[in-house]
Amino acid sequence: MLIFLFFAAFACVPALAGDIYVQKGKTGIPDIDTLPVNEWDIPTEHNSLLYTMLFSIFPGGGQYYTGHYVRGGFITGIEALLVYEVAFNKSWQRDRIYEQAAPFQDSVAYFSRLVAKATNRDSIKYYQEQRTDYANRVRALSDKKMEQEDLRKAEIAWLYGLHLYGMFDAFGIWYNNHYRSVEQRSMKKALLLAIIPGFGQMYNGEFGKAGLLYMSIIGASTSIWTSQNMVEYYLGRKHFMEDEDVEPEDYDKIVERVTYYRKNRNQYIWALALLYLYSMGDAVVDALLSDFDNPVHLALLPNLGTGGAQAVFTFDF
Repeated sequence: MLIFLFFAAFACVPALAGDIYVQKGKTGIPDIDTLPVNEWDIPTEHNSLLYTMLFSIFPGGGQYYTGHYVRGGFITGIEALLVYEVAFNKSWQRDRIYEQAAPFQDSVAYFSRLVAKATNRDSIKYYQEQRTDYANRVRALSDKKMEQEDLRKAEIAWLYGLHLYGMFDAFGIWYNNHYRSVEQRSMKKALLLAIIPGFGQMYNGEFGKAGLLYMSIIGASTSIWTSQNMVEYYLGRKHFMEDEDVEPEDYDKIVERVTYYRKNRNQYIWALALLYLYSMGDAVVDALLSDFDNPVHLALLPNLGTGGAQAVFTFDF
């Protein structure tokens, strides 16, 4: 913040005797125009677009190829954790639920047969109570399995989104190492392109941001869909319980789950809307500051004018 105020104060100072003036674009001096001005300018001999994109098929591979090892490590680590969670941990949890439900399902079938064969009213009532108890346990495990499946689908979506981000980011590294520009971009054009999510970021050369945006859209959209599925599932359970003689506590639990997943769905809808608005604002701000890193904004240049040779200090913000 102090640095920002410092630069803002300089921007408000009027030009003095022509020695401080505003100049945009290139200086024409190679030593200045070719200065590395951002994190993308990491010296590397690996500059092939083909290999960059081929390596990016593997988690973090494009980042490793272009020399961004820390960033690639984060992508590899997070994707590895998501793959383990989706492919192994969730499968183990599902199998565990099946194992727990099997004896309860057998008990339900057993007491159902006893109810069908019983002739004594008291016996029928007892067998029915036992059957209902075991059936409720099976339904509780079924609810748990459905919730885990809901989470698994959302995690798969975030995994795909993260991998897409890694590929966008790898391309962005390659692009900015070759075509990075510090020329002023049009804010109006950035805003118009940003109507289509990600296009404003790509116009500004921020392909990594576009990848993050697409990852968030994929993850949030899938979470909206899976949450809605859970709302419909628990609404079905709720309507079924309304036709049966169930305990009030059991009914309240189902109503609570309906409310919980509705809240989740609505939160993701709001997040998606805010993300869209943020992406438009981000594109405009990036276009506004597109020439912020231009070395000509702070340079000592010779000025061979009518007044003779002068050393000119240029500053622009």
